[in-house]
Amino acid sequence: MDLENEVMELIANAGYARSLVFQAIAVAREDHDFAQAESLMEQAREALSVAHLTQTKLIEMDEGSGKVPVHIIMVHAQDHLMNAIMLTELGNEIIALHKMINGQ
Repeated sequence: MDLENEVMELIANAGYARSLVFQAIAVAREDHDFAQAESLMEQAREALSVAHLTQTKLIEMDEGSGKVPVHIIMVHAQDHLMNAIMLTELGNEIIALHKMINGQ
């Protein structure tokens, strides 16, 4: 496994998920298009799933024994993933609030 490519894949997918969530929130707020917002959220969840699978591969490769060297880029990747997970959860709540405000 090419460690650098795996880490970059994690960052890219987590970042893509984050972008999709922000798009979904904007669509819900500005256009009140909740079907489109949900579609964007589903895409975000899919990207997040890919990022999480990459993280799982890295954890399995390490086996808890320090086999994988921890570099700042790995810390950065983990930060991206955790932020994307939290934002996805908050995005669901924000969209639900926009639905309530708009009587849906």
